[in-house]
Amino acid sequence: MKKLTLAAAMTTCFWLSHAKAQNVNGKKLANIHVDYIQIRAIRSFLADKQWIALEYGQKIGDYSELYIRDDNDKKIEFNSAIDAVNKMKSYGYELFSVYTEQIDQSSNRPVYVLKKK
Repeated sequence: MKKLTLAAAMTTCFWLSHAKAQNVNGKKLANIHVDYIQIRAIRSFLADKQWIALEYGQKIGDYSELYIRDDNDKKIEFNSAIDAVNKMKSYGYELFSVYTEQIDQSSNRPVYVLKKK
């Protein structure tokens, strides 16, 4: 039994050491300690990809600084904005409100406001 527990613990440590931490503009999501955040899905024009822009009150120089990225500074693809809402649940956030913002005259997109539990 001890060998099984030790093997499971070693496997977990190895897996966690290779896990990618999500960040926004270099700040890890786990280190964001605010009451409210908002997220919106940004679709690629050329490919069927979606990235998530996350705002928590940070200073923004360029819109690309809002994207959730991995440790290699690569934008992380999500299936949808709801996929990101579900992901943020693991960081202690829950859906608070949804509103739409107008992109141009003929289209808009939802913006999700999440609240810290």
